[in-house]
Amino acid sequence: MENRTLDNARKGKYITIMALPQGLMKVQLIRLGISEGDRVFCLERLPGGTVVIQKNRQEIALGHELAKQILISEEL
Repeated sequence: MENRTLDNARKGKYITIMALPQGLMKVQLIRLGISEGDRVFCLERLPGGTVVIQKNRQEIALGHELAKQILISEEL
């Protein structure tokens, strides 16, 4: 396992959310069903830095600036 931020996640890999940004953004992510300790799949990396993750059958697109604030651990 290696710690990095979500904007560096590799497509096709499972990742674990280690830490979310504080404040309102954390609340909004929890409302979307993303919380610390979750295991998600990096489904796609789009031009412009958007990262699409999949949790269960839900796909969530996160912008580059937000992805840079989410600490993950990626399975090697």
